Amino acid sequence: MTSKPETHPTIIYTSLPLDPNPRDYVILQSRPPTRHHYNRRVFQTLSLILLLSLSIYLLFPSDPHIQLVRLQLNHIRVNTSPHLLLDLSLSVTLKVHNPDFFSLNYDDLDVSISYRGRQLGFVKSDGGKVRMRGSSYVDATLDVNGFEILHDIFYLIEDVAAGKIPFDTVSHIEGELGLLFFKFPIQAKVSCEVDVNPKDQTITHQNCYPQVNKTFTLIS
Repeated sequence: MTSKPETHPTIIYTSLPLDPNPRDYVILQSRPPTRHHYNRRVFQTLSLILLLSLSIYLLFPSDPHIQLVRLQLNHIRVNTSPHLLLDLSLSVTLKVHNPDFFSLNYDDLDVSISYRGRQLGFVKSDGGKVRMRGSSYVDATLDVNGFEILHDIFYLIEDVAAGKIPFDTVSHIEGELGLLFFKFPIQAKVSCEVDVNPKDQTITHQNCYPQVNKTFTLIS
């Protein structure tokens, strides 16, 4: 028996058609970032953080500052008949400083005076406006006429004999800062310890210190 020769499949090759509109091809190859690019990104990130921090510092509201720049004793008298009565008059000048970049509006400024923790009287001044980063001066006169001393009568007698009557004054301001369509209520307070000599009608000692209050409420 004669075997037939093996047949192999025929493969036909056709030529690729020529592109009638030849195009230019660009091969992109990524390169690892250089140290110069890294330093540039770090600089941009730090600049953005610094700019953001500066914006928050400038725009975030803060309380105004109150400073007692003048305290004058007009008169003080202690009357013993028919009761132990106290007459006192003080004139104060307060400096209100607005550290923010927005104007400050305040309704009034209160000044109170106390003797050994007991309030003797207070006075209210009119409201006003302090421009951004500006200051304003407020004058007030605090008068106490015929205040009867009952609870601290023995202390007052001793203080008069020693020639030194201690008083506490508290100056308090409330207002609001306008920021676009929002308003931020703010307040500030300064306390002073004052020693008065009733014999020569002078102030022998005074010590003032601010009371910080950092609570904000947003009002739309």
